[in-house]
Amino acid sequence: MLVSAKEMLQKAKAGHYAVGQFNINNLEWTKAILQTAQELNSPVILGVSEGAGKYMTGYKTVVGMVNGMMEELNITVPVALHLDHGSYEGCMKCIEAGFSSVMFDGSHYPIDENVAKTTELVKITAEKGMSLEAEVGSIGGEEDGVVGKGECADPQECKSIADLGVTMLAAGIGNIHGKYPENWEGLSFETLDAIQQLTGEMPLVLHGGTGIPEDMIKKAISLGVAKINVNTECQLAFADATRKYVEAGKDLEGKGFDPRKLLAPGAEAIKATVKEKMELFGSVGKA
Repeated sequence: MLVSAKEMLQKAKAGHYAVGQFNINNLEWTKAILQTAQELNSPVILGVSEGAGKYMTGYKTVVGMVNGMMEELNITVPVALHLDHGSYEGCMKCIEAGFSSVMFDGSHYPIDENVAKTTELVKITAEKGMSLEAEVGSIGGEEDGVVGKGECADPQECKSIADLGVTMLAAGIGNIHGKYPENWEGLSFETLDAIQQLTGEMPLVLHGGTGIPEDMIKKAISLGVAKINVNTECQLAFADATRKYVEAGKDLEGKGFDPRKLLAPGAEAIKATVKEKMELFGSVGKA
């Protein structure tokens, strides 16, 4: 049974740990993440970008797969199914399809329009018992083809969005999606601290979790970050393990070409990555 991310994130913020959002791309990804969460007794958020939703043929397919899998695998830990960087239309489609959480990314709108659309979604998601993530100040890096450099959000704007009644807030603090460049300046903890002071109990979200040094992750959690998004790292681990399998000629031995065998090392690599992150975030045993 899918749950909203609200309770798991409030518990995480109060307990000074973070829940990982791991983006899913297909059955292997979903299965590996759910099994690891269950094994480590950790709450988890499955993230779906609009691009991945389209790739998996639509949000109803995703909801059907996740619900079916949770039942077949006897998953008892809290699981939220969350739209990542959703447009207003995308949020509406996911609400209809049966997601338990959505993110409305209104960061590219003027603040007034971001406020208006967020207000509308606060009302709809509250009625349905869903959680809602909002974003202020664009997160840099590449997100479905859009490249940005990692700006810092205005703490006052963060407060005005937080006050609308969203569940969690993603604020740009110099973080970027994808791999971090050599000349990256690091996270702005001053910005994070200022945002946390103005938004109080609200769980904060750190996007672009791949490649941020462990000490920075831990410091961000101590300053109110309760949700950390991981995507690229699982993709890199999966690709690396698959490449090694093929380069070793394993696909040419016996039935090594069988997709279940071909994709197994990649799935194991995803599990190992998720385990490492859950341990770092402190969510192990917190389900």
